[in-house]
Amino acid sequence: MRIKDLPLDEMTPEQRAVAEEAISGKRGRVPAPLRAWLHSPELGRRAQHLGAFVRYDTSLPPDLSELAILVVARRWTSHFEWYAHAREGLKAGLSQQVITAIANRETPPLDSAAARVVHDFSRSVVESGRATDALYARATAALGEKGVVDLVGLLGYYTLVAFTLNVFDIGLPEGETSALEA
Repeated sequence: MRIKDLPLDEMTPEQRAVAEEAISGKRGRVPAPLRAWLHSPELGRRAQHLGAFVRYDTSLPPDLSELAILVVARRWTSHFEWYAHAREGLKAGLSQQVITAIANRETPPLDSAAARVVHDFSRSVVESGRATDALYARATAALGEKGVVDLVGLLGYYTLVAFTLNVFDIGLPEGETSALEA
């Protein structure tokens, strides 16, 4: 890790408050990117709040959220993000075949129209920063306007997470290896 990992007893009161808020929330722990964000406690506080919302409280069901997160993790080859969300994707109902296809940068075999549009929309946005009119119309028809806004927010947040994990070299837990190739 390129940045000092702060134990609770070495944190400033502001840093500790942010860490304790994360621990007492839905995550029950300090999430990996917060380990870097704690060096800027206000960024950490705000990002942590946004992260809790996009992870747990959007209009998207867990399988579609995890699908989108995996597209982001693969795009940026974010090893920790992939490690964490491949597991969460399985728990949310994504098949190993879908996860492997995304890891291999292939189009995954998705059963539902909503999953296909989330994949296609997410891939377009993370690769180009845009969605065509036709793709936007498909996404809006499948998810509604609120769902598309939630999806764009999720993609942006998890891009921030990927950048944080990659730039600060926040690695995998000891003994774990990455499933992603460069």
